[in-house]
Amino acid sequence: MTPRPSADSSFEDVLAARLSRRDVLRGSLAAVAVAALGDAMIAPHARAASLLGFKSVPVSTADAVIVPEGYTADVVYAWGDPIGDGPAFKSDASNTAAEQERQAGMHHDGMHFYPVPMGSTSSTRGLLAVNHEYTDDGLLHPGGMTPWTAEKVAKAQAAVGVSVVELALTDGRWSVVHDSRLARRITARTPMAFSGPAAGHTLLRTAADPDGRIVLGTLGNCANGATPWGTYLTCEENFSFYFVNRAEKLPADQQRYGITKTGERYRWHEHDSRFDAGAHPNEANRFGWVVEIDPFDPTRAPVKHTALGRFKHEGAAMRLTADQRVAVYMGDDERFEYIYKFVSRGRHVAGDRTANLKLLEDGTLYVARFAADGTGRWLPLVHGTGGLDAAGGFADQADVLIRARAAADRVGGTKMDRPEWIAVHPTTGEAFCTLTNNASRGAANSPGPDAVNPRAANVYGHIIRWRDLDGDAGASTFAWDVFALCGDPAQTDPAKRGTVKGDAYGSPDGLWVDPRGVLWIETDVSTNTIRKGDYANLGNNMMLAADPATGETRRFLTGPNGCELTGITATPDGRSLFVNIQHPGEPASERSDPAEPQGISTWPDGPGGGRPRSATIVIRRRDGGVIGA
Repeated sequence: MTPRPSADSSFEDVLAARLSRRDVLRGSLAAVAVAALGDAMIAPHARAASLLGFKSVPVSTADAVIVPEGYTADVVYAWGDPIGDGPAFKSDASNTAAEQERQAGMHHDGMHFYPVPMGSTSSTRGLLAVNHEYTDDGLLHPGGMTPWTAEKVAKAQAAVGVSVVELALTDGRWSVVHDSRLARRITARTPMAFSGPAAGHTLLRTAADPDGRIVLGTLGNCANGATPWGTYLTCEENFSFYFVNRAEKLPADQQRYGITKTGERYRWHEHDSRFDAGAHPNEANRFGWVVEIDPFDPTRAPVKHTALGRFKHEGAAMRLTADQRVAVYMGDDERFEYIYKFVSRGRHVAGDRTANLKLLEDGTLYVARFAADGTGRWLPLVHGTGGLDAAGGFADQADVLIRARAAADRVGGTKMDRPEWIAVHPTTGEAFCTLTNNASRGAANSPGPDAVNPRAANVYGHIIRWRDLDGDAGASTFAWDVFALCGDPAQTDPAKRGTVKGDAYGSPDGLWVDPRGVLWIETDVSTNTIRKGDYANLGNNMMLAADPATGETRRFLTGPNGCELTGITATPDGRSLFVNIQHPGEPASERSDPAEPQGISTWPDGPGGGRPRSATIVIRRRDGGVIGA
């Protein structure tokens, strides 16, 4: 048996132990998987020139967006900006709920650019689908939450969800197209349908929807995905924060998904009873899904795909299998949760959009189990297998999908350090996943370090990568390694620096591989941690670019005070890069109080500009070249 890595094992030690066992593994499936990963992915490649053609920007504590010399960064779409012909933002936040429904939502997160017209490669006009993850009610309303009213709940529900906004590049500057017929908002009150095995199931039925097939709204929209047929996948993450159950003893399933007696200070249940999980226990089951939105058809209702499982989705990275089915990699962003993969039953047919729109309705959901020897398996979450039966507490396949976390527990998935964004390399097929951090790893009554989560008290996080057998996303086995053990070398024993070669960073979150193969990494150090203790030398949150073959990493952007860097997409020509600046000015409590001086940030409007606002920025090179090259 391979010795279990200790908390003090460096990546190099773990990797050396794996590679030393290759001769033993030869002839087995594990050997094939490790060999496929090894030379192609782990060993640094010689390359005539670096993928990274810019000089790193320094660590920053400035209340500004800083990009490399020769680049510009402009705000293109901020909270409260009108979509289409919507009303203008009022700096005192006095816009009504009805007005907010026609404006950019709060806290921009995952997003994707769709060239217009559909199917073209236009880099001068397109639709931007943007997630709005949550609200800060201290900023959203005049007077914050005092008093707390039905109108404020309605406005908060209008400020989450998704925007679809049309943009155009004119004379070198991007701007919103205000007469767009495609611009729209999807909110916490937008009707949407269920698809797949759980649609209509008793656990999705409510008094308002006795058929269990139509749900109002989406929320907790964090990361995202995009399909080859031109639709947008928005992922419902921290939905539990909006629910409250004041019962003496909460049901085990509600506890497993984080519902509490007090909620997370949103207080929607006080004016919208469906968020009272004691009175309406099935309503919470209607959130925690991947939602498909057609940005090109405002008349098509969004669809929540139950076949992809219910958990705190952090993203949905899609690629095609060798036989043209679709595979979707997904993370569940909470400590000691899992990485999943969905593989469709049907096959993608290029050009048949109508048929492709059905692909996410039927297929198999898997959870990942990582072995210490650098191999892994995708374990099917299928009723009747692996203990997922009546004796194991699962009534049917819908029950397995609605309680996906319990199903993953049952079959023995590997508990991870907060799996967040997943990105797939467009040519090698290798997948990367950010494991943001987990200070509880190795604490009392918690799992200890293991090969794929090698550090106790993992305050810096790490990035793993894997490649399914033969590069086929439909395979049931894979090989993996740790791409980066993050951290500040000034605060960390050199033996623990892992594979980071270049600029230091911690708490990796957003992730994207561009068409050239550059891995873009965005950080989310919490505002009660940033620039303190272990993070004292790392400044504000940042975005970096890495060469997957060599591990070389350079800091490309630093954000304003109190912000998180999240969301990234580009035009097909690679000359316009869109990035989201989330919650600038966020205090350590992560909730603003209008009675207290803000003082942390006035971005993007600058001094005297009023409340800080989340926003999408667009980055371009002054010489018109490809970003990062």
